[in-house]
Amino acid sequence: MTDVVSKAAQVLAEHRNSIDRLDAILVYTLGERFKHTKAVGKLKAEHDLPPSDPAREADQIARLEALANEADLDPEFAKKFLNFIIAEVIQHHRQHQS
Repeated sequence: MTDVVSKAAQVLAEHRNSIDRLDAILVYTLGERFKHTKAVGKLKAEHDLPPSDPAREADQIARLEALANEADLDPEFAKKFLNFIIAEVIQHHRQHQS
């Protein structure tokens, strides 16, 4: 390998190591988030509250869109991601109510 190719391989490995660490952070963060939403679902079920809160969801999407812009992340991607999470949470909340 040439020196340039070796340097590129080293930089690539560093990026991949960072990506792997960030993936782990995402997974553990989602795990922690779902622990809290599970507790919310149980609380809602105990008090006969609806599984979804459209006003809260709209606020969260707007907040995440602003954060995405600050983080230089595509806000449309961020909204899709949060909508996916919200759908999962609502499904879990409905399961608690059955």
